[in-house]
Amino acid sequence: MKRGVGLAVGFLAGLAVAMLAVAAAQSGEGFEKRSFNYSAWAKGLFSEVVTVSHPGRILFLGGVGAEDENAASGGSILHLGDFMGQCRYAWDKIERTLAKQGATLADVDKVTTYVTDVRYLRDSLTCRSAVFGSNTQPAGTFVNVSQLAWPGMLIEVDVTAVTAH
Repeated sequence: MKRGVGLAVGFLAGLAVAMLAVAAAQSGEGFEKRSFNYSAWAKGLFSEVVTVSHPGRILFLGGVGAEDENAASGGSILHLGDFMGQCRYAWDKIERTLAKQGATLADVDKVTTYVTDVRYLRDSLTCRSAVFGSNTQPAGTFVNVSQLAWPGMLIEVDVTAVTAH
């Protein structure tokens, strides 16, 4: 009988801890994001690791590029032949999309950038650094591909963001 009482007390204690953890996550308590750089050359360019404790909500933005948002355009690509124009437009769309979800660039933890020419690496980093400004750079991956979804698209960006609520 004592063993059964001990198991019940242990179960109730575990349930109480789980309920407190859920309440803390929902209130933002205990929510923590930390960024790390182990390589000196990466500082200011991207975070090598981003850890999240007690995530409240994870946002995945897939494949944001320079597609015109106007329905009448049929998604035509803006800034044809202008990598920096496409990059700035994509990041502007990302910022606006995050805002619609109650998030900001400070909530971005992982970025995957796809380009059609590896020579855009420096421009891509310059564009992204300008967007994030003094915010901590998220973890990032840069991928060179032969072509993106739409003809004329030079850059496409996937973003993962985590918010406390």
